[in-house]
Amino acid sequence: MFHELYQSVILDHYRHPSNVGRIEGAQQVYNDHPSCGDKVLLSVVVEDGIVADIAYEGSGCSISQASLSLMTEAVKGKPLTEIRVLYDAFREMIRGTEPDEQVLGDMVALSGVSKFAARVPCALLSWETLAQVLPLDEAPSAD
Repeated sequence: MFHELYQSVILDHYRHPSNVGRIEGAQQVYNDHPSCGDKVLLSVVVEDGIVADIAYEGSGCSISQASLSLMTEAVKGKPLTEIRVLYDAFREMIRGTEPDEQVLGDMVALSGVSKFAARVPCALLSWETLAQVLPLDEAPSAD
């Protein structure tokens, strides 16, 4: 039952993605996954340590595109310290750790990706791209 629910969340975000577009004047970064062709251009506006706005243009498989949509929903309006917690929790989940549903919310729909090594980079593309714009590896976590 949970598998079908998770698959439904992924397909819904793939077919009806959130935060698609480009924000003029925003910090922008392009990233791609050369082995499969997934691509993303991420636009991020940070004001006073909070992601005030975020959008993306991308193409690729349902996993990469759903991950982008879910990630943008999760980080929009959040301070960098909270985003760092999400970033760490998502990476751990994709590496096979039991997901923290309270922290990750709908992003747990991608937890099954950890069983398919070839799909892990697809799910991580969104977060790796965000980490190129935001200092996620430097931000202290909110532990």
